[in-house]
Amino acid sequence: MPISPLSARCCSLLLIAGFASPAMADNTDTASAVFAAGCFWCVEEAYDKVEGVVSTISGFSGGDVADPSYDQVVAGGTGHAEAVKVEYDPSRVDYDTLLYVFWRNVDPFAENRQFCDEGPSYRSALFPMDAEQRRLAEASREAVAERFDRQVATEISDFEAFYPAETYHQNFYNKNPLRYRFYKSACGRSDRLEEIWGDEAEASARS
Repeated sequence: MPISPLSARCCSLLLIAGFASPAMADNTDTASAVFAAGCFWCVEEAYDKVEGVVSTISGFSGGDVADPSYDQVVAGGTGHAEAVKVEYDPSRVDYDTLLYVFWRNVDPFAENRQFCDEGPSYRSALFPMDAEQRRLAEASREAVAERFDRQVATEISDFEAFYPAETYHQNFYNKNPLRYRFYKSACGRSDRLEEIWGDEAEASARS
């Protein structure tokens, strides 16, 4: 599937080294969740603002190729979506709140794309890790469909594996703020989210 010029952002216009990746916390009191909402740089930024989130890491999930590269994923054929693994403290934030943040940082009606980024690797998806996460994910999708009286394109697939992306993708929005802001603005992400969600757009907590 053709990839738009902005979709190739990581390997052309914006390819620079941003080497420090936030480490996943080694804490048995934390829990994990995986979300795909288009550009993983933007998803990292959204969840890093959530009180109770311990760390985020950009990567890939939902496909059938082990340890893929970014180039492989965006070229198609791996089945993976750009995703972010969120490590969080359940005593400070629950999965339901993380779902609230997810929906308000995604276009739930776009199929196999998000904003300017086209192709299945940019689809929106939830990857529940257990029966309770699946129950909450399905309930949240139903609520969004009912709110807008529209079919929601976001898929829900049981979590199988998560593969971290290359180091230069991690924490990109902090390491390369000018290039990141240019990409996000040019991609129209914030404008589209505001069009859908109004004052709730890009929420980092429940309203």
